[in-house]
Amino acid sequence: MTWLASGFPGGAAEAEIDGIRIVRAGDWWNANHALPAAYRRRLAGERFDAVIEDINKLPFLAPRWTNAPVLAVVPHLFGTTVFAETAWPQGLYVLAHEALIPLVYRDVPFLAISESTRDDLVARGIPAEHVSVVHCGLDHARFRPTAPKAARPTVAFVGRLRKYKGVDVLLDAFARVRRDVPDAELDVIGDGPYRATLEARARQLGLGAEVRFHGFVPAERKVALLSAAHVSACPSPKEGWGLTVVESNACGTAVVASRSPGLVDSVRDGETGLLVPHGDAGALAGALVSVLRDDALRARLESGALAWAATFTWDRCADEAHAVLERVVGIVPAAAPRAAVRGAVGAF
Repeated sequence: MTWLASGFPGGAAEAEIDGIRIVRAGDWWNANHALPAAYRRRLAGERFDAVIEDINKLPFLAPRWTNAPVLAVVPHLFGTTVFAETAWPQGLYVLAHEALIPLVYRDVPFLAISESTRDDLVARGIPAEHVSVVHCGLDHARFRPTAPKAARPTVAFVGRLRKYKGVDVLLDAFARVRRDVPDAELDVIGDGPYRATLEARARQLGLGAEVRFHGFVPAERKVALLSAAHVSACPSPKEGWGLTVVESNACGTAVVASRSPGLVDSVRDGETGLLVPHGDAGALAGALVSVLRDDALRARLESGALAWAATFTWDRCADEAHAVLERVVGIVPAAAPRAAVRGAVGAF
């Protein structure tokens, strides 16, 4: 396995981790150009059974620069939601590259992590029979209830603090929650470039100490905060799957989320959490208040959440993904062990 990855300050041009050869080139902002060039220059003459391309924000257009079979793995595509995160020149750049997908990848097999992403690919012109769906797994040794529920009604958010994640809508909603549940608190877990703006918004709303911005925390602390919360919120306009909501469920916590692509797949409305229209702070506040104040509802959602989260494992995810890869390289899954895929290159 050779992993093509973007570089970073202090990162060696080549390294080996757990038997995987890492080849680094470029930076985060130009990796979609630097990695194909690195493939041609530094991996020339090497033979690979497959190229696994992670289309995450920008495609690398692997079918144009490799003769090996390509498997395109897609968490989600931005579409017009890109303009919620960046200025229009960068947004148009992303959209222009996404528009190439049905042209460049029409005969390429895809692995999508949710039904929503599959439907998006099909709507863009990828044949439905070319798209396999494999849901993400979960580390159950880590994500489990590790702390009792907090003494005060507590809402949690976990994720990157970026514009398109909708945390500003959550803050507006939480200000309304406080009118009905005056002792409620909000834990914001995660960091990102939008943090200072969100902190200023919280002060504007007069929330003060009721909103705690924890920044990046170690995994054990994150799990403890999710376990202690009475409800977890995910107000995003679009997710590939919504791994954080299933992680919340595994910690015994119900979820209130946007009725958005990805989240409609990872949240079972009325069973593991509640779905509300995206961007509707009033609806989000109402659902949060319902879970915080209705003990019977919360107990039912928590029970469903634990049962739902238990169905997701990384072993299952790996087996299903490997079966897709075997089909890509022309191996019959029932007759071939995993070692039959002798070599692959991943562009991420």
